[in-house]
Amino acid sequence: MSRTQQRISIISGLLLISVSLCYSKLSCKEGHSGPTYESIQAVFDLQSFRPAVNLSNPTIANISFTLYAVLGVSEKTQILTTFLWLRVYWHHEFLIWEPDECDGVTRISLPVKELWSPDIIVYEFVDDDVSQACPYVYVNHTGHIRWDRMLRLVSACNLEIFSFPFDVQNCTFTFGSYMHTIRDVRLSPALTFKEMSENSKSYLEASGEWELVDIIGESSILKFGIDEWDIITFWVVIKRRPVLYVVNLLIPSSFLMLIDILSFYLPPHSVDRASFKMTLILGYTVFLLIMNDLLPSTANGTPIIGIYFSVCLALMVISLLETVIITNVLHHNSMKYQEVPNWVRVVILKHIANLICYRWPEDIQPPSIPQKDKPDSSNGGSGPWIIQPASQTPAQHPPSTGDIASLPELQQICQYLGDLRAHLISLQKESELQDQWCHVGYVLDFLLFRIYLLLISCYALVIISMWCIWISQT
Repeated sequence: MSRTQQRISIISGLLLISVSLCYSKLSCKEGHSGPTYESIQAVFDLQSFRPAVNLSNPTIANISFTLYAVLGVSEKTQILTTFLWLRVYWHHEFLIWEPDECDGVTRISLPVKELWSPDIIVYEFVDDDVSQACPYVYVNHTGHIRWDRMLRLVSACNLEIFSFPFDVQNCTFTFGSYMHTIRDVRLSPALTFKEMSENSKSYLEASGEWELVDIIGESSILKFGIDEWDIITFWVVIKRRPVLYVVNLLIPSSFLMLIDILSFYLPPHSVDRASFKMTLILGYTVFLLIMNDLLPSTANGTPIIGIYFSVCLALMVISLLETVIITNVLHHNSMKYQEVPNWVRVVILKHIANLICYRWPEDIQPPSIPQKDKPDSSNGGSGPWIIQPASQTPAQHPPSTGDIASLPELQQICQYLGDLRAHLISLQKESELQDQWCHVGYVLDFLLFRIYLLLISCYALVIISMWCIWISQT
């Protein structure tokens, strides 16, 4: 006899044993509740074989689960960790008895390791299951088995964090047999997808950072080559609760930006505004370093909140540069005693000031545009000091002998008064130049402040619109 014939005879013998065991229902002893130990032990001996009288008929397995908790979401590794209560039903055609013959017993518990069980796995599983195993199953007198197990599911998920912290994640759980094709095992959901979603929401209602939105699914057939597998695909949609990140990230950042905006109201000619803004930038940088652990990071992209923080820091730097420019206009040019160019007077002090509706401060008066030079009627002097030389003394008052003796002293006094007059003229000119450049600086400061407010407003509207559109789409 060939090996092939020997194998066929062995398989035929095992099938005959299975058929005979099936058609001879489990026996019960009088005075004992439930099937006898001997009859159940005979079923345990066939643990390696699929419990079907006719092996051409597939075993039907029904599954359902309840999402109990979302344990963690790792954006960097694209891994979702959840805790499920999984329930599996299937029919064992060898575990059948009559309740009337077994003292009315309709259900017993048996060790799962002694029975055949369908090899149902989650295709997205990426780590070992370290949850506590349930060693027993419930067996009904009709042969239907219910196996409840706790499953710590570490699965791969394509996480989209662009809209963080207002993101919604859609992760897939695909249940199917690892080895048995549709010829041996068929899968179907034990509950409707709506019932699974409602049961899960009742447990996840006050659970951590994530909120369950919905659970949807469908049954399909996976084809690989000539083989086909029954699979059930669940889409678990969860939404992040953003309160933690709004309070710890967005609100402090908005406060710092508000302080930066209000710093423009500091008078630039009397307060070192640049030092204040540099301190503010340093504080914002420290804030970003402290909050860096709360921000998710992936190789696929950067969340919009990271872009938001970067642009806020860039706006603060732009604000500092604006302060540097205004400080240079107010001080550096006036210290060089440079005249304000006429085009600057016309463009900035006239047209731009009127365009932005600039209101002059109380201590600063709007300058007038200089006209063409006109002859001065004040004896050519620009101040109140008019010195008459000694030679212009009227002839009707000839100097006396004492007056002649004091002429050198009068000349020294006249020279001193001339130097004083020149110094006062220089101070007056310097003050006029400072006032002129102060006018230019104030108008530029007000103009750049308006532009800065416009940039921040447009940026805030874009960010808020993107978040709102993303939330409405999900």
